[in-house]
Amino acid sequence: MPLPLAPIIALSLRYGTVAIATYTIARRIERGRRDQRAEDSFDETPEGMTLRREAEQVNATGRMRRVFRFSTSGPGIEIDATALGRVRFRKV
Repeated sequence: MPLPLAPIIALSLRYGTVAIATYTIARRIERGRRDQRAEDSFDETPEGMTLRREAEQVNATGRMRRVFRFSTSGPGIEIDATALGRVRFRKV
């Protein structure tokens, strides 16, 4: 019984195209750097949501820290999600 190659070739071309496009994009993206001042501000953000409004801008922060354990005495992972935002309004 002959092996149908047309579906296999179509599938390999599709995945190969996606792989080459992903590789090309990954090569062009500039590697980021770590700013320690920003890392410190993330660590100092209080848990929960805050909102501050001034004459020209609105600042918002949010932080959620949770620990998930796979069993009562087993290993776990801590998820620490922090978001900082600022919106400025100026007349030009």
